[in-house]
Parts: sequence; C-alpha cells; structure tokens
Amino acid sequence: MARIAIIEKKEDLQPEHQSIYDAIAQSRGVVGGPFLALLHSPELAGRTAHLGSYVRFQSSLDPKIIELAALVSARELQCKHEWAAHVNHAQKAGISLDIIRAVHQCKDAADFTFEDAQIVSFVREVLRAHRVNETTFQALYARLGERGLVELTATVGYYAMLACTLNTFDIATASAPEEFRS
Repeated sequence: MARIAIIEKKEDLQPEHQSIYDAIAQSRGVVGGPFLALLHSPELAGRTAHLGSYVRFQSSLDPKIIELAALVSARELQCKHEWAAHVNHAQKAGISLDIIRAVHQCKDAADFTFEDAQIVSFVREVLRAHRVNETTFQALYARLGERGLVELTATVGYYAMLACTLNTFDIATASAPEEFRS
C-alpha cells in the first residue's frame, strides 16, 4: 500500500493542473506508477513525463538498449514496479527471456553477449560506484558516440529517479510474471 495518498484521477488535482494529468495519460495511455506520487507536484510530474517521453520514444538509442538499461536499473535499485513494467517492454523491444532472466538473477556481465554486457556493466557501474571505469566508458563511447553515451547516461538517471520515487512511496501497480517476482 502506498505511503502517501495517490492521485488516481484528474479530479484529484486542482483544475489548473488537470491538463498535466491529461497529457500524461495521452502520452502513456494511462496515469500510473511514479506519476501517482509525482502528481502531488504537478509541474514536476509534467516535466518528468516530458523527459520520459524523450527517453522512451524519441531517443537516438536502439529500443533494446533503452529497455536493457531500464531493466538493469530497476533490478539494481530493487524497484518492483519498474521491473514489472519493463519486463513486457523489454520483450516487445526484442530482448529475449534468457537475457531478462540473467538480469533478474543478477548474473555477471560475462554471462551476457558482448554488446549486452557493455550496457549491463555501464548501468551497474553508474548505480553501484557512481562512476564508469575507463574501459567501459571508451567501449561505449566508440559504439554509441557522444550523443548516444549522453542519452544512455540520462536514461539510467531517469529510471533511477523513477525507482527512487516508487520505492520511497511504496508504489507498485504493475505485476511481473510469476518467475520474476522475487
């Protein structure tokens, strides 16, 4: 159960902020997850949704990279909602169940393909050490270029922010398949 009152319908907001609710619903099809808490600060919720729309739908990164980064971020930060939401997104982006299982089981980077291992290592380094080692940085810089590496970093930051919000307020409205619920 959420630790604060959640905002489930636009009528829960002042009339001048209801357009933000509508914009979030239009961009995602539903207002849920972190927005149930973020809407206590409507301007913050709207700006977060705008950033998320870029990260998820307009980034120069391949959707598989975005979803792998989201999954690893969710798992590293033990965010049940974000994990559950992105299992399905990851599969739709073409990430196999074997890769999803490996992330869920926190397998070593060596257990992933070379390209996936780069992303897994990058996300884990950012979230665990708060830095990226030179080898990981240079490999992804060569692969993604400056724009791609900046967008990957922002993607990890975006999902970390959502995970912190969801975890702080104990919000979990998405359910993962049974095998991924621990």
